[in-house]
Amino acid sequence: MNIQRIGHTKDQLGESPCWDADAQAVCWVDALAGTLSRLDPQSGALEQHSLPAPVGSIAPCRGDGVVVALRNTFACYDFATRELETLATIPVDHPEVRFNDGKCDPWGNFVAGTMHGGRAPGDRVLGGLYRLRPDRSVEHLADDIGFANGPCFSPDGRTFYIADSLERTIWAYDYDPKGPLANKRVFVHTAAHDSGPDGATVDAQGHVWTVLVRAGKLARFSPDGRLNQLVDVPPTYPTSLCFGGPRFERLFVTSISKSHRLEGTRDDDGGLFVVDGLPVGGRPPHRFGGA
Repeated sequence: MNIQRIGHTKDQLGESPCWDADAQAVCWVDALAGTLSRLDPQSGALEQHSLPAPVGSIAPCRGDGVVVALRNTFACYDFATRELETLATIPVDHPEVRFNDGKCDPWGNFVAGTMHGGRAPGDRVLGGLYRLRPDRSVEHLADDIGFANGPCFSPDGRTFYIADSLERTIWAYDYDPKGPLANKRVFVHTAAHDSGPDGATVDAQGHVWTVLVRAGKLARFSPDGRLNQLVDVPPTYPTSLCFGGPRFERLFVTSISKSHRLEGTRDDDGGLFVVDGLPVGGRPPHRFGGA
C-alpha cells in the first residue's frame, strides 16, 4: 500500500471528496474558506472555484456540476458557468447550526446532516438529517443527530450509515428512498480508537471505510461492524475519503491544517492524499438527479 500527497493545495478544513467520473477528477472543498477544488490526478490540472463559506459538503450531479450543502441551504454549482443556483432552504436559522456532511443515495436524492455546535448538556438538537429530492422538495429524516458525518449507503442502498461524531458512534438504519428511516441501531462505536468517526464511504464488498480524525487513521469495518483493517495516514488530522480513479481503485483523503478545533503540526497537513494498492476498490458515486 502506498500513500502520498497529491497536488499542492493546502486547505484549512479539507472535506467532502467525491469522484467526477466524467472529468476523471477528484472534487473536494475547503469548508472554512469556501474553496471548491477539482483536480485531474493524471495531468495535475487544477480548477478552483469560490462558494459561500462555510460549505458543508458536495456530491456529483447530472451535468458538469455538484450539489452543495451550504449553511442552511441546498444549491447546485455549475463548473462551466461558475453559477450557483439555490435549490431549497431548511427551516433552521441559528448561528450554531450549519450543514455538514452529505451523500447521494442510489435513487438520486441528496442526504445531508447538520452540526449543532455550542450545545449545553441536555439541550435539544436543532437541525438533524435532511433529504433533498431532484424536484427540490426537502424531507426531515431525523432530529437526533447532533454532529452528522460520514453518510453512506450499502451497495444495494437499503442500509444507510451516518455518524454522530460527538457520540463517537456510527449508526445504521434501514433505508427506503420514498419513506422514513427505520430500525436505528449501533453499527460501530469508535471510542476505543480515541476518536470520533468523520467522513466515510463504502467499498465494492460492502465494507465501511471511516476516518478516525483524531487518531490519524482510516478504519475499514465489515458489514457486521467488525474491524477489518486500520491504515495510518500522513496528515495529523485526516477528515474524509472517497474512491476514485478509472476503476475506482484509489482512495482520496482530505485533511486539516487549521480548523476551529484542530491544528495540524506537519508540513503536509491540509493537503490531499491518495492511497494506492488497496485490497479492494470502490463503487461509482451516486449522482444527484440520477445517473
